Order: sequence, then structure tokens, then C-alpha cells
Amino acid sequence: MLRVVYIMPINSIDDIWSAVCEECKKTISEVAFDCFLKNLKPVSLDAGVFILSINNEYMRGVVEQNYTELLKSAIKKVMGIEIDVKIIFEDDEEKIIKAEQFSDGLTFEDFFTFSNFVVGATNRFAHAASLAVANNSNITYNPLVIYGPSGVGKTHLMLAIKNQIKKNFPFKKIEYTRGEDFTNQLIKALQDGKLGLGTIDDFRNKYRSVDVLLIDDIHFIAGKEQTQEEFFNTFNTLYQNNKQIVVTLDRPPREIKTLDDRIRSRFESGLFADISLPDFETRVGIIQKKAEKLHLYIDENLVFYIAEHIKSNTRQLEGVVKKIEAYVSIQNKIPTLAVVQGFIRDIINDTRPEPIKIEKIIAEVAKTYNVSESDILSNRRTSALALARQVAMYIARETTNLSYKAIGESFGKDHTTVLYNVNRIENFLKDKPYEKELVDDIIKNLTSDVYEY
Repeated sequence: MLRVVYIMPINSIDDIWSAVCEECKKTISEVAFDCFLKNLKPVSLDAGVFILSINNEYMRGVVEQNYTELLKSAIKKVMGIEIDVKIIFEDDEEKIIKAEQFSDGLTFEDFFTFSNFVVGATNRFAHAASLAVANNSNITYNPLVIYGPSGVGKTHLMLAIKNQIKKNFPFKKIEYTRGEDFTNQLIKALQDGKLGLGTIDDFRNKYRSVDVLLIDDIHFIAGKEQTQEEFFNTFNTLYQNNKQIVVTLDRPPREIKTLDDRIRSRFESGLFADISLPDFETRVGIIQKKAEKLHLYIDENLVFYIAEHIKSNTRQLEGVVKKIEAYVSIQNKIPTLAVVQGFIRDIINDTRPEPIKIEKIIAEVAKTYNVSESDILSNRRTSALALARQVAMYIARETTNLSYKAIGESFGKDHTTVLYNVNRIENFLKDKPYEKELVDDIIKNLTSDVYEY
């Protein structure tokens, strides 16, 4: 069976290819990459073979002859395992197989199990509750609400529940999604429904006909009235029909002020399981398990040093182990403490969150205030649009290092307009506690990491 080591947020074959490209760029020049590798497209990962396509037969031969080993090396660095590479001509339809499929029909999500989840003092209850939900045919803990900061294993438990239920009760219909995806799907369904396509009914049937509903990062729907209404009705339908519901949040429901009171009440009627940052012993366990998967020996003193100096994110622990594995493989020698210290510095710098982009801010504000992104960027002056536009400018000023001038350019406004709108929203929020909570929740969604270990 194909074994995958997760060291970064990976959701699809495209994510793998992006990471592989970044690794290749470290080895070859930008010119060489642009000439020979840039036009490659990921097709599939199946039976231990990564298939890539290119639209030029001559270039296919060049890549095969000169860059196959480079690609294999980069893939190993990203995935932690040996994978063969095959280059095909883009028009060869017989060789193109379905993307995002793995040996035995497995996907990335299938590799998250209870057996490879490292249990410690800070997650033991959440693990036990999740396991009980996955193994029990009777609905006992409903809903199960798991909450905690980014990178502590919430998504791992969610997918482990999904996979265990599939194994134990193959007849059950399971739906796993994220709060943001739930929102986006609803928006699309409503838009298409206006065209008479009836997709809102399809949307509701998708989520209300399941036996188990798992929604990650449900806090994303806070402040979005229509999405919350839809989720509330979906929740009620499933709950009344004795169907299992599991959700994750980045903080307790009571702290999400713009979460609908009815939804908060429903959550509070279930079982709460919090996960905090892993303690020292758990961090040691994570390092050792990742090393074991890579058939890698790490001196105990180095394990302890890593666990002592990386405390906030399990993905960083995995990243250091992966760098050690690459070092041992390439250099054929045991890394010193100084080498590991360098890896820790690199990982901490590499995993810092990317700066928030104006486009993301506008998209989030648009969803929350139920307006379109294009309307926010337009010159239309309805009260609803004006408020959304001003809030977007205010959030941009609060969450980025951009100047008033730079923000204004993004909105097609001058810096004085931005300054005026930012000051207006600052004063507006002083007298509007609900609006302040709404804006605070938007900022939390923008600044939180959406993918968990």
C-alpha cells in the first residue's frame, strides 16, 4: 500500500505538483525550469507512478532524458517515499487516467487514521470521543464538537472518523466538507437556482440525506446569515432523523459572537472535546512516529531538542523530520545539532503564514455581507455596498502592512478615501457591538490556518 508522509497542507495532486516545482527550482536555474518543466501538467498518481503530461513531443523526450531523476528526487522530498515518474504526450488520451487517485483507489484523506494519530494528554479525550463516534452504530454523542487552535489534529480526527465509519459501516452515507466549501457551494446553488436549474434542492439533498455529516472549520459560517440558516435547517433535519453530526471550530462556540444563537445552542447540547497545543511528550511521540514511517533513526537527544524548540505547530515537527530524512539520504551521514538547528530555523520561516491578500479580504467580506466582489470594487453607492466596501478597506488596513495608497489602488480609490473610510468604520464599530463582533470574526477567519494536521 502506498504510504504518504504529510509535511504540508496537501489536498490534491495539484498541491503535490506545486510543491515538487518549488523543490525543482532550488536545484535548477529559473531559465531551465521555465524552458523544460513549467509546461508539465500533473495527470495522476497511481500504483506508485506519478504521470505528467506535456503538449510537445520533442520536449517530452528532453524532460524524460534529462529531468526524470530530478523530478523523482523532488517528489521524494515532498512525499517522503520513492515514486516513479512517467512523462506522456498530452494528446495521448489512452494513457491519461483519472487524477487524484492512488494505489488501491486510495486518496489523501484515506491516510488519516486513528492508528497514526499520536495521542497525548492534550488530545486524549477528543481522540476517545472521536473513536467512540466512529465505532458505535448507536448515536450517543450528537453533535460531537471538537475545537482547538490550528495545527493540533482536528482535521486528522475528522478524517479518521470518516475512514473508520467507512470501514465499520460501509452502507452508511458520509459527507465531509469544510465550512468555507459549504458556504461556496450554497452561494453557487442559490445563483444557479435563480436560473431555474433547481440546484438548491440538489444542495439540500446532498447534505440532508446523509447518515454522517462532518464539517471542518464550521466557524467560517459565522456572520453569514443565509449560510447559517441553511446549516441550521440541515442540522435539524439530520438530528431529528438520528443522524451523526461532527464539527470542528478554532475556538469554543461561546467565543464566536456572530454565530447564530440557535446554532450555538445546538452545539452546546452535544459533546464538547477540546484539543490544545501538544505537550512535550506528545511532540516527542509525533517526531518518533514520523521518523518511524520514514525508516529513519534520530538520536534521542535530537528528538528532545526538536520537541523543546518547536511547540506551536505539529506540521513544523513533521517538516524538521523530513529535512533530516533528506539530509541523511543525500549526505549519507548523521546530522549534527548545528544542522538540526538550521532545519528548525528554516521550517519556522517556511511555515509562517503568507501575507493576507486584498482579494481574499474582499472575497470574505462579500460572502459575509451577501454582496458580490465586483460590487465592492464598483462605484455603486447603496448603503449595503458602501458598508461592505468600507469594512473591506478597514480590514485591509488592520491585517496587512499596505499603505493607504496601496489599499486605495486595489479598490480604485485614492488614499484620502481609504483614510476617511477606515476612520469612519473605527468610529462606527465603537457604537455597534454586533458589527464589531462580525468584523472581528472576519479577521479571525482570514488570519487562521484553514488546513489542519
